[in-house]
Amino acid sequence: QVQLVESGGGLVQAGRSLRLSCAASGRIFSSRPMSWYRQAPMKQREFIASIVDGNINYADSVKGRFTISRDNAKNTVFLQMNSLKPEDTAVYYCSYWSEDNVFYWGQGTQVTVSS
Repeated sequence: QVQLVESGGGLVQAGRSLRLSCAASGRIFSSRPMSWYRQAPMKQREFIASIVDGNINYADSVKGRFTISRDNAKNTVFLQMNSLKPEDTAVYYCSYWSEDNVFYWGQGTQVTVSS
């Protein structure tokens, strides 16, 4: 079993920054992908960024503003969010794709960006 706990969300003004953290516990391998997604009200959950073995991918909507990183020794993944916009307002979720093809989700952390 895998547990994921996100933290770091909050209310910020547009143009400011936030850093999200996701602490993973259980059967975690550094060779498996960890990702961030977000879901705004009345919208589908969307991919933000992923990281595995140094390979990083971003959604076009956050490229150049968000940075994903990972501390494998601590089983923690981070999302540094700069130049935040009101449209970044959403619940942000951490995910882990296990070796037996199970997708685990955290409980989410709310990010609200005011204009």
